[in-house]
Amino acid sequence: MTSAITLKDLSISYGETAITHDISLDIMEGESFALVGESGSGKTTVLRAIAGLAPQWTGEIALLGEPRTHGIETASVRASQMVFQDPYGSLHPRKTIDSVLSEPLAIHGHGNRGERVEEMLKAVGLDRRFRFRYPHQLSGGQRQRVAIARALMLEPKVLLLDEPTSALDVSVQAEILNLLKRLQREQNLTYLIVTHNLPVVAFLCDRLAVMRHGRIVEVATASQLRAGTFADPYSRELFAASGGVPA
Repeated sequence: MTSAITLKDLSISYGETAITHDISLDIMEGESFALVGESGSGKTTVLRAIAGLAPQWTGEIALLGEPRTHGIETASVRASQMVFQDPYGSLHPRKTIDSVLSEPLAIHGHGNRGERVEEMLKAVGLDRRFRFRYPHQLSGGQRQRVAIARALMLEPKVLLLDEPTSALDVSVQAEILNLLKRLQREQNLTYLIVTHNLPVVAFLCDRLAVMRHGRIVEVATASQLRAGTFADPYSRELFAASGGVPA
């Protein structure tokens, strides 16, 4: 297996404030990997650095074997895309779904935009009737499907998922998780997901890293998560606080 995401001694700051310290991870192609931990542990900041949205970092970041720079660059955008926590906030309220999905194709000079838009709507379980609607005309789950479709428009190999189900009702969460699992299988995607929801990790992920105060305290498998057999005391505390996960 080859590495999809490599982080080596990654330390990220916002101004004078250090957020993460010496993060090192190797995530394989086709793997689903989670970052878990309490709020403020630096999970989302790691995603933002990989996406080019937190450029103040030291160490190394590589996507599909290619080192990335500190800004937003074409090669990295094509290789990885981010799905944000709030699907309504991440979609322009005055643009139709067609416009939202066509925009990445226009920026990168792709043709056959209409065909690609309908193809991706179908892939995320929405029919062509949704194409010319506005975000406020969609439910939360439908908006998140559009956000996932937008992330896939350029055919990236890596998706960065920031709490992709936390803003949704429980029944809709299950639908989105099943969609993500199917898309990963069909398109051989690599997922790096930030979440505080351990049952989501147990369902969707192969491995997880537990973060605390900007550092990784433990890397574990989904099997260890389901069994609750963590080595680090903080990981065990986090597991107990969550009430465990389904076996």
